[in-house]
Amino acid sequence: MALLAGALLVLSGCETSPPRQTAPQPVLQTQPDIPPEAWNQIPEPVAFDALPNWQTADLAPGLAALRRSCEVFNSRGAQSYLSTNAPWAGRVDDWLPACAALDVIADQNSARAVMQALFVPVEIVSPTGVTRFTGYFVPTYEARLRPDPPLSEPIPGRPGDLVSSSGKVYQTLPNGTRREYPIRAEITRQGVRALAYAHPADVFFLQIQGSGRLLLPDGRTLRAVYAANNGQPFRSTATWLLERGWITRGEASMQGIRAWMDRTSPARAREAMNANPRFVFFDLEPEGDPRLGPKGSFAVPLTPLGSMAVDLQYHAGGVPMFVQTQAPGLGGDWSGMVVAQDTGGAIKGPVRGDLYFGTGPQAGASADTVNAPGRLWVLLPREVAERNRLRTAEQRSNPGPIVLSP
Repeated sequence: MALLAGALLVLSGCETSPPRQTAPQPVLQTQPDIPPEAWNQIPEPVAFDALPNWQTADLAPGLAALRRSCEVFNSRGAQSYLSTNAPWAGRVDDWLPACAALDVIADQNSARAVMQALFVPVEIVSPTGVTRFTGYFVPTYEARLRPDPPLSEPIPGRPGDLVSSSGKVYQTLPNGTRREYPIRAEITRQGVRALAYAHPADVFFLQIQGSGRLLLPDGRTLRAVYAANNGQPFRSTATWLLERGWITRGEASMQGIRAWMDRTSPARAREAMNANPRFVFFDLEPEGDPRLGPKGSFAVPLTPLGSMAVDLQYHAGGVPMFVQTQAPGLGGDWSGMVVAQDTGGAIKGPVRGDLYFGTGPQAGASADTVNAPGRLWVLLPREVAERNRLRTAEQRSNPGPIVLSP
């Protein structure tokens, strides 16, 4: 479940909506059907000294996130693969000893020592050379439980006619037949089940971000959490506006586009919103602990600067990673340990990450500065890395499908 972020990517690459949901925890299959080609791109191990600024990076947020991943690992079958798309990440039982050892960490020095003793970095390389890191956050929006102009746009709840099947989204019609779920313009025209109401532009950006906090007049706060989307492709409103000359590149941010919407006519603002056919539906929940973020696709609360959205076609959820990129909101050159705990419709590619910054305006301002290439390493348990090394050696000496043993 974001979106999110950096200048032009605020609307072109930040939607991590699928993750921000309270769906069941990831299902880890005990006897996965893993095609041989899934093993073809086993990443090569490197030394920790190869990680930029490893000795000075703040590991605390990533460790907090990793402990939450370990809670999920401990609830799953020991022989389950973490991912059938990235089987090289190992099985649950490969991770349990490392999870148990996290209890001995007392400070940054012991954290580094434990991580170096237990894990091996493997660099993920994009075959196309394209890499990109952005940032996302959880915004806070003023909302009402009844329409109160200008807070009159429904925050849409998941409709009863929406059905997901085999990765596609359908609408069930009154006669029992199904069709592709409609685009944003048609959904808006037909009406939705309203959970609450907010400013039209705020609801639009809430759908891009995939989750948010709603502030009610009596001081209560609720979480709007991702429930589903209409299965339509995400299209960049920023790009659409730039192509028409209605905003400048300097305005191609969430703040700039919101300012444009405020000064244009409601009809033109609606036209711009409808240029993105993707439509996201929500559930409402009590806020709970305000220090915790929403649950991502790995079904644990997100940790500011400790959780990252990745493309699960390439990666296993729940695993620690090390990132090097440019983040002006974090002082420029930035390196840090994060955990893959979210995903999103606009997060595509093996070296593509969306860093979670937290909640509120300051988090949003920092997240909005991140939009740069970078490098990505996955930290694997030593036993997994060694098993991968042997498998790679076997593959080089005996090209062809590798017969896997449990």
